[in-house]
Amino acid sequence: MSAADTYRICLMHPMDPRGSKLGGIETHVRHILARHPADFSVLFVGVDEYGDCRLGEVTRVEMGDRTVDFLPVAHIASDRINLAGRRILESTTFRFAAGALRYLRRIRKALGEGPATADLQRFEFAILPKLLGLKTVQMVHGEGSKEQKMDSLIKKLWFIHRTNEWIALHLASKIFCVNANIVKRLETLMPDVVRKCEVMTVSVDMQRFALKPFDTRDGVFRIMFAGRLDEFKDPPLMFRVFRRLHERLGGKFEFHYVGATDPARYGEFAAIEAFTHRHGFQTAEGVASIAGACHAGVLTSFFEGMPCYLLETLSVGRPFCAIRLPQYDDLIVKGVSGALVERTDPDDQCEAELVEAFLKLWSDIQAGQVDPAQVRARVEPYSLETQMSRLFDQHRFLQRGRRPPAVASTRTQQAAA
Repeated sequence: MSAADTYRICLMHPMDPRGSKLGGIETHVRHILARHPADFSVLFVGVDEYGDCRLGEVTRVEMGDRTVDFLPVAHIASDRINLAGRRILESTTFRFAAGALRYLRRIRKALGEGPATADLQRFEFAILPKLLGLKTVQMVHGEGSKEQKMDSLIKKLWFIHRTNEWIALHLASKIFCVNANIVKRLETLMPDVVRKCEVMTVSVDMQRFALKPFDTRDGVFRIMFAGRLDEFKDPPLMFRVFRRLHERLGGKFEFHYVGATDPARYGEFAAIEAFTHRHGFQTAEGVASIAGACHAGVLTSFFEGMPCYLLETLSVGRPFCAIRLPQYDDLIVKGVSGALVERTDPDDQCEAELVEAFLKLWSDIQAGQVDPAQVRARVEPYSLETQMSRLFDQHRFLQRGRRPPAVASTRTQQAAA
């Protein structure tokens, strides 16, 4: 650590900072790596996707105009990193945790002599900072329940997940929750940890996801989705909506998918494959370019934290039609940035309502009644510049041994009240 670096963060997450792991959490982690202030240095404990690093040894990695210390603790190939584990011993989470324990002394040495704090995104790793003697800032990204659909082992091992959550939140010195619903749930389940909680969503890089005007000259309606097509995203509903849109628009419709999941795992995809463009893994610049070439985004999830893809697509100026979740209410506003539809059971009704909402949105876009600048304005409170300074302030205060002041400023903080 150079003389200019006053603060040290140990950021732990099972990904390769150079690699292709997708998701909102990974986007948040990359923001920390690439946009940390000049008075910080970062030791990133992660995994090696490419097999070109020595485990337990530090490699210097360039992230934008920042450099971080990368200490991999496991080799996990690119073709496995985006897949949900089916057995504990095969899971990325287990292999990362086991590797971190194995190289714990190397991590402690790499942190250096001065004070440091840990930054965690997953509950399963909470014991690691404790063993290193570090105070922890814990981010809580999700709010699903065992009754809901999901691909990961969490559903099968729900008791272990809840135990890990209890341990992590009680060990944490500071807790950020990505939406107000999570805080409300903790008020019931763990009221003793709520005093440490604040609402702070993931952030959007509004410079990278710049405003783009609509291009409607060929009359083809293009909708995009970016991320993993896990079960809780409800891809079957999404695909059925697209099939009906293609029919109603006389074939002048395209679906653009950014991500590494094979959509053919869902039987409903066969009906839309012919007009689907699969872009695979993309850099942030690639996602921004694809969003700018499309007209709208879609979300049909049963639950979410706060999707980075939602914030990024809105930042480009693209509206959404989505199955309503409360955290979307301030972002997807009827007549401004899209439409929200309540989920129904069975889902025939909400499917039909989504189709009609998209058709109305497309008509409004073609008529010039959707202003991309007004769509973009919805995410200004979620910008990197607005939010990330709060995260780094917490690390500063913890490393100084002082209690951070309470913060209540952004829309998300007001929602927590």
